[in-house]
Amino acid sequence: MKIIIAGAGAVGTHLANWLSRESHDITIIDHDQDRLVTIDSNVDAMTIFGEVTDFSILERARVQEADLFISVTSVEEANILSALYAKRLGAKKTIARISQMQYLTDDHILNIRDLGIDELISPESLAAREVRHLINTNAASESIEFENGKITLLGLDIDEDASIAGKTMSEIASMSEERHYIVVAIKREGETIIPRGDTTVNPNDHLFVVTHSEGLEQVLEVTGRRKIKISNIIIIGGSRTGRHLARKLSKNFHVKLVEEDPEKAEEIASQFPEVMVLNFDGTDVEKLEEEGLKNTDALVAVTGNSETNVLTCLVAKDRGVQKTIAMVENIEYLSLTQSIGIDSLINKKLAAANFIYRYIRRGDFVTLSTIHGIDSEVMEFNVGDKCKVTKSPIKDLHLPKGALIGGVIRNQKGLIPKGDFQIETGDKVVVFAKNDCAKKIANYFRN
Repeated sequence: MKIIIAGAGAVGTHLANWLSRESHDITIIDHDQDRLVTIDSNVDAMTIFGEVTDFSILERARVQEADLFISVTSVEEANILSALYAKRLGAKKTIARISQMQYLTDDHILNIRDLGIDELISPESLAAREVRHLINTNAASESIEFENGKITLLGLDIDEDASIAGKTMSEIASMSEERHYIVVAIKREGETIIPRGDTTVNPNDHLFVVTHSEGLEQVLEVTGRRKIKISNIIIIGGSRTGRHLARKLSKNFHVKLVEEDPEKAEEIASQFPEVMVLNFDGTDVEKLEEEGLKNTDALVAVTGNSETNVLTCLVAKDRGVQKTIAMVENIEYLSLTQSIGIDSLINKKLAAANFIYRYIRRGDFVTLSTIHGIDSEVMEFNVGDKCKVTKSPIKDLHLPKGALIGGVIRNQKGLIPKGDFQIETGDKVVVFAKNDCAKKIANYFRN
C-alpha cells in the first residue's frame, strides 16, 4: 500500500514506525528538516521537505498514486486543506486530524466528509473517549472494548493478597467451576509473557485479562481489585480534551471542571451549564480541598502540562481519591503508571495513531490496539468458511507460542473459549499476540 503521511510530529512518527515494519511504501512530508533527518535515520520511508499544502510538494510525493493520504500536522487548517487537495489530485482515501469540536458535533451544518475527506480524527475526542471507558471500568489501568463491550480487555495490577498470586494458570482455572475470563498476557519487569498452564502469577505482575460483561465481577474478585462507585468527578484543565470530557461525563456524573484562565472558565461555563466550572489553579491543593476533594471519586487531569497533570493526580491520590487519570504528552511516560502510583496515564497522540493504524489494517483482520510498553498486538479476526481455525478445537490448532485466543463473539454474544472450543464460520475472534508472531497467527484466519 502506498501511504503518504503529512506531518512528522508524534502521531506521524509513530505511524511511520509501525507501518514501516509491514512493507508499505511510505512517504513523509514535513517542513521541519530536523524531524525528517531523525526519521531518515530510524524509519524505512521516503522523506520530503516542504509544506503539506503545496501542490508541487504533493505531486512530488506522487499523491495521485496514493492508496491513503494521512494529514496529522499540528495545524488543523493545513490538515483539512492538504487532505482535500490530495483527494482532488487522485488519492484513494484521505484522513485529516482536527481539533475543533464543531466538526464532530455540528456536521449537520458542514460535513467535511462530503467535501472529500474520508475520515476525521480528533486526538482530544479519542483521549476523552479513552478516559470515559476507564471511568466505566474503573478498577483497570487499561481497557479496550470489542464490539461495544461484548468482549473487554482489562489491564490489572496484582496485589500481594490477590487470590491468584503465587498460583499457576492451571490452578487459577480450577478455582472457578465456570470461568468467565482468560489471562492473555503478563507484564513482568518490562517483559511480556504469553502464559501457559504452568505459568505462575506473581505479586506486582500486571495482567491483561479478556472477559465479557458477566465475568467482570469474577475478574475483580480473583485479582483482588474492586470496582469503585463513581458519582463525583473533578476535571483539571479546560483544554479541548477537558471540554469533550465535560460534555460527555456530565450526562451521567456530577462534574466539576477547574480552569485557571478566567475568560476560558467563563466560556466553558456558558457552553456547559450542567457542569460546575471553577476558576483557580488546579495545583492549588487548598482550593481543591475546599471544593470537596475528599468526597471526589475520580480526578482527571488534562491540562497542557504533563508534569502538572501527574503531580495533581498524585496529590489527589494522597488525599484519598480512588481513581486518578493523567494526560501526558511524552509517550514514554505511559510505562510508568504502575511505579508512580497513578491509576492510568493517557496520551492523545498515541490514541490518534492507534485509531489510524486500525483504520489502515482493517479488512480480513484488524489490529485493535498496540499497547505502549507491551511488545504485543490485540487483533480481531472475522472467520470465513475456509479459515484453518474452523478445522479443529483450539487445543489442536498448534497456535504459535506467542499467541493466545482470548475471546469469541458469536451471534452478538461474547464467549470466553477453552481448549475444546470449536471456532465457527461467522465468529469474530480476539487474539493477543506478540509482535514477532502476529503475521503467523494471521495465516490461521486466511480464507
